[in-house]
Amino acid sequence: MKNNLTDSLLEKSKEAFVMAIEIYNKPTIRYRVEGFSFFICNAWELMLKAHIINKLGNDSIYYKDNPNRTITLENCIQKIFTNEKSPLRKNLMKIIELRNTSTHFITEEYEMVYIPLFQACILNFVEKMQEFHDVDMTEVIPQNFLTLAVSMKALDTNTIRAKYPEEIAQKLIDANAQIEPMIAENNQSFAIKIEHLHYITKDKTKATSFVHIDKDAAAGVKIIKELKDPNNTHKYTMKSAIKEIERRLQNLGIDFTMNQYIFDLFNKVYGIKENLTYCYTHKQYAQPSYTYSMQAIEMIVAEIQKDPENIIQNLKASLAKNKLTPGAKEFLVLQPTPIREPSLSPSRVNLSLL
Repeated sequence: MKNNLTDSLLEKSKEAFVMAIEIYNKPTIRYRVEGFSFFICNAWELMLKAHIINKLGNDSIYYKDNPNRTITLENCIQKIFTNEKSPLRKNLMKIIELRNTSTHFITEEYEMVYIPLFQACILNFVEKMQEFHDVDMTEVIPQNFLTLAVSMKALDTNTIRAKYPEEIAQKLIDANAQIEPMIAENNQSFAIKIEHLHYITKDKTKATSFVHIDKDAAAGVKIIKELKDPNNTHKYTMKSAIKEIERRLQNLGIDFTMNQYIFDLFNKVYGIKENLTYCYTHKQYAQPSYTYSMQAIEMIVAEIQKDPENIIQNLKASLAKNKLTPGAKEFLVLQPTPIREPSLSPSRVNLSLL
């Protein structure tokens, strides 16, 4: 049954989400950290309240002892993301903490500290909007606009102390000291690391610094001739990939229930995680995570389409023999579109070097 209240909340949520991104990516706005944190929190609150209403009814978003007042974003998070150690929950709580910081304490340099959290928050929102409400945010704002603009400056403690009064400088330094280890300890639902990539150019007028190649150097480097952003080429998590596979099978008129177990069978039998065409491994954290490409989805759909009734048994048999199914090797060789090694982060800064 259609609920006008949830529809209204979701429309406002989408608008607040777009506002957050537009404010942050607009170079003329100096107070974009405050603007982003306000609107992204607003977007999450409206979206989560719509989810709570769908689950528990209209009255569930009001305080029991004060029916004229709706619950806060913190209350929504506690109701839905019950695990306090969840990286997504910790991400939201840190951004709420920033939003609640007195505005006169926030300086432009805060974006250097919080941009990894902001970028993760954007992608988390997109994923949960799809999961909770079946809303594809890339139909609201193009995929390439989901990457936030990144400052090239590094946070320098001495510069901060010289630039600002002690109380303001210390708050920023403390925030950075607290967040840095949290980024290392959590996965990309908490923060997405920002990498500065250096590009080689033969045009000295475009270079920002100069380097030379030393074959005897102790530290090795890798020169990538072409960059692909995994946020574009490998944008599906396992959960969203399973949903897309089911959607495509339904469109083909195939009655087949896809789940994590079957997806894992395909992973093992076809060596999906070892094939860059199909899977990208995010190694910036102690525990690697994986995202999948459209080619992986198309391959799995095609294999299920061949024999939906027996595909699971065929996969189990192939796994038991510890080798690919007869058609798998041929498929892997013939089908993939070559994709060169992608960058290590969805958000990055490009520098021209000689």
